[in-house]
Amino acid sequence: MLRKLTILLLVAVFGIGTASAQKAEITASYGAYTQMDAMDMHDGWGGVNTAWGALNLGVNFRINNKIWVGPSYTFSSTTVKGGPEHSNIAYHVIMVNGRYQYYKNSLISMYAKLGIGVDISYMQPRHGDNYSKAYAAFQIVPVGVQFDINRQWAMFAEAGFGAQGLFQFGFKLKI
Repeated sequence: MLRKLTILLLVAVFGIGTASAQKAEITASYGAYTQMDAMDMHDGWGGVNTAWGALNLGVNFRINNKIWVGPSYTFSSTTVKGGPEHSNIAYHVIMVNGRYQYYKNSLISMYAKLGIGVDISYMQPRHGDNYSKAYAAFQIVPVGVQFDINRQWAMFAEAGFGAQGLFQFGFKLKI
């Protein structure tokens, strides 16, 4: 199952990259309160602390004036409460995202975004061997706002739910 999902994601990413060389953008953001915190994506371990958030990197390719598609990578981590069983968990998320712009004027644009992919939870128990566990990952953003700073840079904020965070803030470099 994980192998099929990985192959599907790679085909989608490479297909998207070759389908549109019109315009692209690189995104970097921080997201607060992730899907990994809200759902059991830590192999049922008890006493897991809330993660510090998520760092997100992505590349988006313009398909037409309203639709952008591209891959993203998200990193987050957390710990299990201290004591003799203190352990760590690192979350690595790879997704394919689609964005639809539903409003635009000279300064801002508003959009919705949907992402789907896989989370690899890297479990690091203190008294045992490290191992990985895979989970389905997603991001649903009904309200995203982009503020163009100049022709190359933009700031954005998103409100939604998923692996990239409940609230997400970041920058875009238009290339």
